[in-house]
Amino acid sequence: MNDKIMDEKSKAYWSATLGLLTKIMLVWTFVTFGCGILLADILNTIHLGGYPLGFWFAQQGAIYIYIALIFIYAKKMGDIDIKFDVHE
Repeated sequence: MNDKIMDEKSKAYWSATLGLLTKIMLVWTFVTFGCGILLADILNTIHLGGYPLGFWFAQQGAIYIYIALIFIYAKKMGDIDIKFDVHE
């Protein structure tokens, strides 16, 4: 019985972990590929600091979003670890 509970807890933990990772990767893909390449022409009609927004996303915005995603991932992963009692 205890093994079954651990298997269910383990599956729930990995499901939450992979769900978080999927969301993070989708945001990163959208920002880098979507905003930096596919939507660049549309975004270039908006200017940020004198630069077209599509160009800004391709050059700097994707890096800023990537760094923010690292911190978001670390915080959310810590929350998942605490929820499933596997934290340090």
